[in-house]
Amino acid sequence: MKQKNTALLDVIFYLIFPLAVWHLMRDVIGDYYAMLLSSVPGILYTVYRFYALKKVNVFGIYMIATLVVGTLIDVLSGSAIRLLWNNVIYAYVMSGLFLVTILVRRPIALYFGVDFAEMQGYDRTFSKRLFFKKKLLRIFNWIVFGFALQDMLLATLKVWLIREYGVDAFDEGLILRQVVSWGLTIPVVLGFFHIGKVIQESPHLIKEVEEELKEESLAQGEKVVK
Repeated sequence: MKQKNTALLDVIFYLIFPLAVWHLMRDVIGDYYAMLLSSVPGILYTVYRFYALKKVNVFGIYMIATLVVGTLIDVLSGSAIRLLWNNVIYAYVMSGLFLVTILVRRPIALYFGVDFAEMQGYDRTFSKRLFFKKKLLRIFNWIVFGFALQDMLLATLKVWLIREYGVDAFDEGLILRQVVSWGLTIPVVLGFFHIGKVIQESPHLIKEVEEELKEESLAQGEKVVK
């Protein structure tokens, strides 16, 4: 899926369709059920994106897992205002989980990077070993911090909106989600580009990984012989 098409489809399925369903159906079926119904286009689009990957990997599992959890939270909320507050809590929890992956030195963005590299034809084992090099690991940590900041900022803004407007904050919440997402997507994308630049400018890192994997392969071969 081309990047410009993805951006356009994101707007259509995550913003335009939900807003249209919300405004058309809230007076017919009520606020809560209109909120649930408005999430259907985004759910179907997320499933499509997962299918388009044509491979089960960390990024795909992440997409489906967050989709399932988010849908369960919405369905089990029971009321419109509870749904809004539960999504705030969920965003804070996700932000915390992103930060935990940094603390345990397993930034989730690194595994996304491995997935994307594999889709471009690079060896998964080699890419993973390369990305864990300190120089690159630091950049992946900053990217994940961007993920965490996005959820934290969005949740905090939603708290203010809910307190100010109650259920009517749903509209503004959808718009803010896209605005914050786009705003922080730029530095995240730049981060991935910077990683590619660092790799190009650091051939010694590639050589180090090649030697490490070669030594491990030889050591494993000796154990088999013994």
